[in-house]
Amino acid sequence: MKLVFAVVIQDVLQLSGGRLKMAQILAPSAQWQMRIAKNSADVNPLTMKTWSSIVMKQNKKGSVKSSGRFKVCALQSDNSTINRLEQLLNLDVTPYTDKIIAEYIWIGGSGIDVRSKSRTISKPVKHPSELPKWNYDGSSTGQAPGEDSEVILYPQAIFKDPFRGGNNILVVCDAYTPAGEPIPTNKRHRAAQIFSDPKVVAEVPWYGIEQEYTLLQTNVKWPLGWPVGGYPGPQGPYYCGAGADKSFGRDISDAHYKACLYAGINISGTNGEVMPGQWEFQVGPSVGIEAGDHIWCARYLLERITEQAGVVLSLDPKPIEGDWNGAGCHTNYSTKTMREEGGFEVIKKAILNLSLRHKEHISAYGEGNERRLTGKHETASIDTFSWGVANRGCSIRVGRDTEKEGKGYLEDRRPASNMDPYVVTSLLAETTLLWEPTLEAEALAAQKLSLKV
Repeated sequence: MKLVFAVVIQDVLQLSGGRLKMAQILAPSAQWQMRIAKNSADVNPLTMKTWSSIVMKQNKKGSVKSSGRFKVCALQSDNSTINRLEQLLNLDVTPYTDKIIAEYIWIGGSGIDVRSKSRTISKPVKHPSELPKWNYDGSSTGQAPGEDSEVILYPQAIFKDPFRGGNNILVVCDAYTPAGEPIPTNKRHRAAQIFSDPKVVAEVPWYGIEQEYTLLQTNVKWPLGWPVGGYPGPQGPYYCGAGADKSFGRDISDAHYKACLYAGINISGTNGEVMPGQWEFQVGPSVGIEAGDHIWCARYLLERITEQAGVVLSLDPKPIEGDWNGAGCHTNYSTKTMREEGGFEVIKKAILNLSLRHKEHISAYGEGNERRLTGKHETASIDTFSWGVANRGCSIRVGRDTEKEGKGYLEDRRPASNMDPYVVTSLLAETTLLWEPTLEAEALAAQKLSLKV
């Protein structure tokens, strides 16, 4: 029997009994099924296709319960086929084997795409050192020539797998040549060197990263909730807004939030952004190299969730030209001495150093950032370094609480949404803790920025 489903997400990713449950999607009434079948040619792709591939859990009475089971929803699919697939997806192999599935994740050739593949591990593990190295075809990811295509994956961080559950894991890796040299897109290797420097270790650098992203409709690559080829009302009601005419993609944001918590990612919050269809999640405070590991794994989870939802994830820093906010990755940063009494003076010294290396930072802060850093839409000009207290139009913002208490942190507002967190976090540590300007350059910068250090 052929079934037609129109799907509505009702409760995404429920946590119960230590297991993560994926989304519930409700089939419509018989009346709506007939209406959809009759008018299928005119149905908005957001109702018929956007959610067609997401995993669902449906209670017979229509109430939301934590059954721990998944159901797969497909349009015009054979019911018996769906049931068989559903049974296999929910198959608990724990009573039959100690083996687990490890999903190895790495950064692809663009420097922003994430790739992954699975392998069986003989037993549960707790540390990356217990996992074997692996390899992949680098010629198929733009990271190696065809005649010498093998790239080696080194496991670096482990997270719980919210998609498979159980003892299965996600493994964040970096990539090397067979000779053990980091490949060009492996920015983690250099970051780990900086974070292992004794001066940096002693300062215990903390990071809080605000990852903005945009959700796009699959076929037209236009923001979720926007009329195809048209525009919604002006910005204003969408930031942290609620309502069907203001918030587009909340279920994806919530699903991602819970998946991150399940995985062990140090996610600290989410919110809808200024441009409709745009969202943000925050990770931190994280120490050192951990910040990059957690952001990359969180991005991977978001790619997988949007894949299931039939929505495209964009990290473009300016997805829509015109009077619309771009997407950034503001990075909050502090060191041990910044967080202690008198730390504001240390923060001002760090701002001086950052001003003197503005070009180096901008060149490393993401592709296409010149389209975003225009001096408008809560950004500073890409060509000019600036700082201020509570000023979101500056390169570096210092909060009112930090000024009042005389200690705290700074916010670097320059990084684009597609920045590499390994690069940004390690460069902040390098510039503020390891790099020393000349006294003359420091004096000139202090005078220009009206800073007394």
